[in-house]
Amino acid sequence: MSILLNRDSKVVVQGMTGSEGTFHTQQMLEFGTQVVAGVSPGKGGGRHLGLPVFDSVAEAVGATGANVAAVFVPPPFAADAIMEGSAAGVDLVVCITELIPVNDMIRARAMIGRRGTRLVGPNCPGLMSPGDHAKVGIIPNQNGYPGHVGLVSRSGTLTYEMMQALSQSGYGQSTAVGIGGDPVLGLSFSDVLELFARDPETELVVMAGEIGGADEERAAELIGRGYPKPVVGFISGRTAPPGKRMGHAGAIISGNTGSATSKVEALEAAGVRVADTIEQIVDLVRDRIGVAPTRA
Repeated sequence: MSILLNRDSKVVVQGMTGSEGTFHTQQMLEFGTQVVAGVSPGKGGGRHLGLPVFDSVAEAVGATGANVAAVFVPPPFAADAIMEGSAAGVDLVVCITELIPVNDMIRARAMIGRRGTRLVGPNCPGLMSPGDHAKVGIIPNQNGYPGHVGLVSRSGTLTYEMMQALSQSGYGQSTAVGIGGDPVLGLSFSDVLELFARDPETELVVMAGEIGGADEERAAELIGRGYPKPVVGFISGRTAPPGKRMGHAGAIISGNTGSATSKVEALEAAGVRVADTIEQIVDLVRDRIGVAPTRA
């Protein structure tokens, strides 16, 4: 099984006719994702990549039954695209767009929260369920391998690297989720951990955080209350000089939270084994669930 996305998910791509939307829709189709339509206002009635194009998400959902929306829309319009997907009734919105104004995202998250729509992102690589041949976003197709390790990460690059390291060692993924690194996000580490806890096919979870924010510390609190599956952790930015800001807009250290040290200490106190390097993640996974099957 998988979380959030599976072979039955029907995906509509907002911004499909743009260059980024076109390229990554092709990649999603090649992976096996059931992409059913695109949305580009003013281009409704046409076709692109062999798929129908609609002027609105509501029209696309009505015609195709789409239940997942992928957002490849420029920053000034991306928050409205998220809200449009939610208003059209999709269950999940995955927003790849970065540099969305914070005030726009505050408004969007409040609206979709009232409707109960799940959001992955923004400023994220999306998610992949390799066993279901389903992907929404920009994760490279070759990195995924079916298996029983759940992966959740703030960093897109870390998501790719850890998937590749795990896959090459025979540890496939049930689902890999890149939640993004912006200050205003949809699903958090804790949200994804709770979904993995209920997935019978996920035997272990790898959680990769980074300096800044307190989401990792909150996830550690959840794990410490009796999380039912083993968790392996990794925190990037551990060698950053004191006071150094890194990468994502959400990577801001405040008070006693947000530093690499505070995150590692919180996770270890909750019983999480924290790797020092990406390579060590594979060793810790092997220690917890045993030898992986040889990859064909």
